[in-house]
Amino acid sequence: MEKKQGFFSALREEVVRGLSPSRSRTNSPGRARSPIAILLRRKKTNHGGAYVAQPDYGGLRPVGEALAPLMEGPEQDGGETGDSKRLGSGLGHWVMGQLSRTPSVASMSYKRSDLRLMLGVMGAPLAPVQVCSTDPLPLLSIKDTPIETSTAQYILQQYTAASGGLKLQNSIRNAYAMGKLKMVACEYETATKTVKNRYGSRGAESGGFVLWQMNPDMWYVELAVGGCKVHAGCNGKLVWRHTPWLGARTAKGPVRPLRRALQGLDPRTTASMFSEAKCIGEKTINGEDCFILKLCTDPQTLKARSEGPAEIIRHVLFGYFSQKTGLLVHIEDSHLTRIQSNGGDTVYWETTINSYLHDYRPVEGIMIAHSGRSVITLFRFGEVAMSHTKTRMEEAWTIEEVAFNIPGLSVDCFIPPGDLRSGSVNETCELPQDEMPKSAIALSAHCAKVAALEKAQGSCADSMIWRMQV
Repeated sequence: MEKKQGFFSALREEVVRGLSPSRSRTNSPGRARSPIAILLRRKKTNHGGAYVAQPDYGGLRPVGEALAPLMEGPEQDGGETGDSKRLGSGLGHWVMGQLSRTPSVASMSYKRSDLRLMLGVMGAPLAPVQVCSTDPLPLLSIKDTPIETSTAQYILQQYTAASGGLKLQNSIRNAYAMGKLKMVACEYETATKTVKNRYGSRGAESGGFVLWQMNPDMWYVELAVGGCKVHAGCNGKLVWRHTPWLGARTAKGPVRPLRRALQGLDPRTTASMFSEAKCIGEKTINGEDCFILKLCTDPQTLKARSEGPAEIIRHVLFGYFSQKTGLLVHIEDSHLTRIQSNGGDTVYWETTINSYLHDYRPVEGIMIAHSGRSVITLFRFGEVAMSHTKTRMEEAWTIEEVAFNIPGLSVDCFIPPGDLRSGSVNETCELPQDEMPKSAIALSAHCAKVAALEKAQGSCADSMIWRMQV
């Protein structure tokens, strides 16, 4: 017993002396922040959950401003000024909580791999086709128009009206949204066994995201989950994405919107996305009768997005619009990629994202979905029987704040990073490396390795700089 008391006493003194939240905050230097974070730092007030803009002090707070109390830690029961009984009790609960949820090194490695896969697939996916949010919707016409097309146009007209009206939507020059999310890898299935998430809700990775949009066709998103940050953007001409494991890369194919914005945050772009869709029927989603609109990516766009041995065969988007409210309540997004190795087997990857949108509320007259969840399935199969694998992941999000026509937001906030590498980000770069065939691994290496060779001699008349992929 004395040995245990000595351990906890020493641990208590070490924690209080070196890991005190107040001490660590005051002694730690301010961390570098992104330009978006510097532009607008927000603090939640106690008046109805509203947010107000606060200046950024580089990690330091002005004198007199109180820090938000931590919910757990050794100082929650009084800190250094509390009596030893209360501090020991609080420390014991804190230590037990830390030990009970601290996984092994192998588990941490497993979770890191899951997190990378989840962020790669779920972090900043793009919509299937290129759209221009400033283009008007086609006029509703039933003459010389197939019934599937005219019905889809009518449904979109109802959706636009239910979302706030075209006049109000056209008055929006830019938009901002901030929210919280939680990601979890639920299940991994092979031909012989199924492995479910061993951690349950404790294995979920929590984080948040911020999204900025500006006409025409500019957007920027930052997403931080589990200690990793992914950010992506578009300046209207170029789409790029940055991940800690691949760096900054451009995207193949035409400029496309961010799929996350279609999840109830941008009704005008959503309506433009489905302007060429067809109505294929009806279905009940969560007890609500819905019309189904189907949008298929054209072959030219699919070809532009393909690269090397990876060929995107199809990309289909289904939108489920409520017959009662006219709003979008469900999105099903699926694309199929074929990877053909030289003289080897052909492997197919099918990625399916099902998003459910909830809690529509008006923000300055625009109906915005304030919560939702997505279920993502990665299905790998090939010509060899009994060789398939399936990975299932989930994401749940809530929207904390939405604002329109923000003063001071300019095109400078959407400038691509200066270290963009040539090459591209395609749908195979984020697939699990241990499940990819050699051709796909070679493709990822082709995407990741870029060598710049500068001609030292001035013999070339135009003094060009040669850049090549290896």
